[in-house]
Amino acid sequence: MTKSAQIKKESFQFLNKLKQNNHKDWMDEHKKEYLDSEKSLKLFYAEILKGLNKTDEIAKQKIFRINRDIRFSKDKTPYNVHRSVSWSRAGAQRRGGYYLRLEPGNSLMAGGFFVPEPADLLRIRKEFEMDASEIRKILNQKDFKKAFSGFNQAYRVKTAPKGFSKEDPNIDLIRLKSYFVQHTFTDEEVFAADFREKLLYHYSLLRPFYDYMSDVLTTDLNGESIL
Repeated sequence: MTKSAQIKKESFQFLNKLKQNNHKDWMDEHKKEYLDSEKSLKLFYAEILKGLNKTDEIAKQKIFRINRDIRFSKDKTPYNVHRSVSWSRAGAQRRGGYYLRLEPGNSLMAGGFFVPEPADLLRIRKEFEMDASEIRKILNQKDFKKAFSGFNQAYRVKTAPKGFSKEDPNIDLIRLKSYFVQHTFTDEEVFAADFREKLLYHYSLLRPFYDYMSDVLTTDLNGESIL
């Protein structure tokens, strides 16, 4: 990876200044600084895409806009103070994707299934109701557990979803509304020369999880393909 494809400190310096001056006039005055930062970040994103495609098949890269949708928000500041990108896996047989958020003091990578559509959510819950041994084995694998510490717990029902027993031994998994993991990085880690390798390593840890979930979401409860 060339030095130009590393995350530059200038990108975070720009975001810090934007956080203190989150209005259109300031952004207009600093448009060149913004565009220079975006150009640098896109070189890094391209390196990650290349790395992911060595072990997976990526259908799409999405760079999230810096402009915020403020139509229904009480917060009317017009710009995000982070930069985010995601990579979607190719084909109906491959489920899951890769996410990266770059923000001073709050950078992270994540992967999994964030608020899946109702049919997928029910299928996942039914699978865990029937047998959660395989997903628990994945979650408890040494390197995976060290990197992620389990599913994010922010999105879940209070007791049990409709049609499921709160006494189910796997209710801790069934009550979740999202099934994703994340890992945070310090600014120093983000700027380091090995950040690309470290990020790709964390993405690689998701593959057993994705292989399992892809199998679940492309079959019925009898294991028959629905594709």
